[in-house]
Amino acid sequence: MRLPPVRFLPSSAAPAVVDANARIARLARTGNMEGARAAFEAMPLRTTASYNALLAGYFRNNLPDAALRVFHRMPSRDLASYNALISGLSLRRQTLPDAAAALATIPYQPSVVSFTSLLRGYVRHGLLADAIRLFRQMPERNHITYTVLLGGFLDTGRVDEARELFDEMPAKDVVAWTAMLSGYCQAGRIAEARALFDEMPKRNVVSWTAMVSGYAQNGQVDLARKLFEVMPERNEVSWTAMLFGYIQAGRVEDAEELFNAMPEHPMPACNAMIVGFGQRGMVDAAKAVFDRMRERDDGTWSAIIKAYEQNEFLMEALSTFREMLRDGIRPNYPSVISILTVCAALAVLDYGREVHAAMLRCSFDKDIFAVSALITMYIKCGNLDKAKRVFKMFEPKDVVMWNSMITGYAQHGLGEEALRIFGDMRLAGMVPDGITYIGALTACSYTGKVKEGRDIFNSMDTSSAVRPGAEHYSCMVDLLGRAGLVEEALDLIKTMPVKPDAVIWGALMGACRMHKNAEIAEVAAKKLLELEPGNAGPYVLLSHIYTSTGRWEDASKMRKFISSRHLNKSPGCSWIEYDKRVHLFTSGEVSAHPEHSIILKMLEKLDGLLMEYGYSADGSFVLHDVDEEQKTHSLRYHSERQAVAYGLLKVPEGMPIRVMKNLRVCGDCHSAIKLIAKITSREIILRDANRFHHFKDGVCSCRDYW
Repeated sequence: MRLPPVRFLPSSAAPAVVDANARIARLARTGNMEGARAAFEAMPLRTTASYNALLAGYFRNNLPDAALRVFHRMPSRDLASYNALISGLSLRRQTLPDAAAALATIPYQPSVVSFTSLLRGYVRHGLLADAIRLFRQMPERNHITYTVLLGGFLDTGRVDEARELFDEMPAKDVVAWTAMLSGYCQAGRIAEARALFDEMPKRNVVSWTAMVSGYAQNGQVDLARKLFEVMPERNEVSWTAMLFGYIQAGRVEDAEELFNAMPEHPMPACNAMIVGFGQRGMVDAAKAVFDRMRERDDGTWSAIIKAYEQNEFLMEALSTFREMLRDGIRPNYPSVISILTVCAALAVLDYGREVHAAMLRCSFDKDIFAVSALITMYIKCGNLDKAKRVFKMFEPKDVVMWNSMITGYAQHGLGEEALRIFGDMRLAGMVPDGITYIGALTACSYTGKVKEGRDIFNSMDTSSAVRPGAEHYSCMVDLLGRAGLVEEALDLIKTMPVKPDAVIWGALMGACRMHKNAEIAEVAAKKLLELEPGNAGPYVLLSHIYTSTGRWEDASKMRKFISSRHLNKSPGCSWIEYDKRVHLFTSGEVSAHPEHSIILKMLEKLDGLLMEYGYSADGSFVLHDVDEEQKTHSLRYHSERQAVAYGLLKVPEGMPIRVMKNLRVCGDCHSAIKLIAKITSREIILRDANRFHHFKDGVCSCRDYW
């Protein structure tokens, strides 16, 4: 930057120069450095203060190179010039040594401001040892100097040292008192905070709010409210602090009452209420607050997306995230994690790719937790190759990332690869946790590796710090049950040291269905009724078992039992993503889709092709005692068949057809889709409630072991 040659004036400049200097400083404070520079250039006469205003403005707006060019070309400098230089160089960690050098070479006697500027830089960047050393060397200190170092101690949790410094201070203003008070609160030392609060010679709204917030953050919400009620004055921060306390304590009704009483609804308070309503499942209330907000920040969008995600309003979460991007709002970390979770739950790969692109733009691809969520999303969307690439590119890997890959391989039926990753993880020096063992045992279960599963399970007792819990026993019951060792699985349940939960009995129930063991299924169903009296799932499975073994009377009684108890039975549904839309199909309800006519034609066409290849419908998967023609008709309209038919109509050749189902895939549909993949020369990837099935060339990746 070239500074034009000008005549330099002493500090006793005309009022016009003083006004121009003030204008430069004002424009710089608002971030308008182009305007500040223009105002500077328009001055016919300048003082040192003119240069100082421009110098400080460039530093404040993160333009250090421009600031240094101004400093080096100044016709004359005063102490304020050097103080501005030291303060500016202290803003960045890498230029702190330059700030220290500037302090040492000031041609004037450094002031307390000079030293305090560098001290603030050390504290800002966590270099507390350097800050303490500089503080002890200072020839003069004021209350600001003490307060800066006090903040350094408190920021690093060194509360006792902070108190020693606080007591040493020759004069304490309300800022220092409030900083010490807040430090005690953050450390959970609420009694000491209150004692300090009571000693304060003067309190302002900030100190009152700090004490209210301290009580609230430490779980003493009622005490916070009592103090809040006697505050001599309140501002929006005070109201919001109390509101946060209620929400943190889960008292959303109290929070809502307070929110409605607030004279104004600032953005942080609205954001907090959206979070609180979301946590309580009050999605409509959260959306109402969101809709009323005139201004929104990234926290607002993140809060409403999280409210949708945690309450399974998944499509609303997706559309809101895209609306946020269209509005030019940069996604923050929580919103990225939430939307990746949604994409994984729905298995909507195209949306997931959009989120990945947004992550790259915002540099979240460097965050280990966000990348772990990204890997999980690709795995659950059925794109294991992309998950592998992301996994291999990221270093260093943590246990969550390794777990994602082990579990992912297991869910895709690639047991050997999952166990290889499990071995690689241990060779890399990473200590497996409980989730790791669940992934490894699941891999063994899904691929029939009984011996390997037993070895891994037994190793938890002999060579691991992780003790087997209910979830690990559930994996073993599933492993034994799938392998046909149903009696051994029941014996394990009877002898395990932990109380069997619904997941364990459910695993046994699934094995009973697979191997048509009605006797043990009845035992498991009875236990499940005790644990989950409102869940119809076990009785539906038992009805399937009765039907598959020809016990039609027992099956009929079971259906009447389900009806009489008003048990909840999840309807079978499948979905497929096409053209950035999720198309949902429910068993037996083809006409619900707007393109049902062409779907019906495709189903009829597939029926003919299947018959030519020798397919015969397996009527055991129909719950009712009806004739074979009716059974075939019923199976044809299962939700997964409808979704596959739609995929064949819409997804371009050469691309896999990805279908999701909320329940386990029907056994007859599994056989039919294997043939459909062969007949049409298409790859079909189906994710059901338990795992992935990759259908290609007439075979499935599960090798019919599911």
